[in-house]
Amino acid sequence: MADFTAVLGDYNTSSWSMRGWLALKHSGASFDTVMVSFRDPDVKSHILAHSPSGLVPLLKHHTQDGDMLVWDSLAIIEFLNEMYPDAGLWPKDQAARAHARVVSAEMHSGFAPLRNHMPMNLRDTKHGEGMGDGVADNIARICAIWEDCRERFGQQSGGGGDFLFGTFTGADIMFAPVVTRFQTYGVDLSPVCRAYCEAVRATPAMQEWTAGA
Repeated sequence: MADFTAVLGDYNTSSWSMRGWLALKHSGASFDTVMVSFRDPDVKSHILAHSPSGLVPLLKHHTQDGDMLVWDSLAIIEFLNEMYPDAGLWPKDQAARAHARVVSAEMHSGFAPLRNHMPMNLRDTKHGEGMGDGVADNIARICAIWEDCRERFGQQSGGGGDFLFGTFTGADIMFAPVVTRFQTYGVDLSPVCRAYCEAVRATPAMQEWTAGA
């Protein structure tokens, strides 16, 4: 039995599940998965059988004293960072680490128009759609975050890297579903943001998740 079990929603549409799964892959933890289909009419009861919040993802850490439950994707990232401090889920530099947490929290709690009008759908192509009220402002803010992080912290890993803080971190995990949204809806991006999206999509973990959609 693996150390962890991840309870996840559909690969195609569950952006929060993607984040939890990417965090597990990045940590190097051994884990099993339980998939819950959003198309199942009894989906809520199936999730509640595992998750007290009734939401996915849920991480179960199997211990001698029983299962430790961690729900919410950002909490999962923080928990795994404590369990695997050398995995690089957050930058080593204090200023970079603080900023990575700030932008991750902003992604976690904000951008409701983007979520509502541009839901994640890896299988579909909807270029030109989804530009409802507030979406353009959300896109502009996200791109500003990406460009600022790349400019200020993109060289944090010594020789540099293609991600927000040089190497791939929890901040990239939090924005990964947005990368897929921008592709699905054909959002026009600056060269910096376009290169960043290409780097995220090219990671083995993202390719594995996308293949499962």
